[in-house]
Amino acid sequence: MAQKNRKTEVPAENNFYFGKANYKWMLIGLALIFAGFLLMLGSGANTTPEGNFDPNYWNDGIFSILRIRIAPFLVIAGFAVEVYAILRSSKS
Repeated sequence: MAQKNRKTEVPAENNFYFGKANYKWMLIGLALIFAGFLLMLGSGANTTPEGNFDPNYWNDGIFSILRIRIAPFLVIAGFAVEVYAILRSSKS
């Protein structure tokens, strides 16, 4: 009776493409995107401070520096961090 040659394969330690650092950067990027969209939220141009719609009321809050400049910058920075997290090579 011939004995069969059996190769025992040792399972790899890490089968994931991304390492811990990649996932950390991805979470940071998602947090930046989420924060940017939260900062863009707010009442509309014709919403009174009480929350009612009034066509005769104008709210200048829609042109605040936070909603026009900072929030979109955070969203773009979040997407840039996501690209970095994906392209970063895992050291393991």
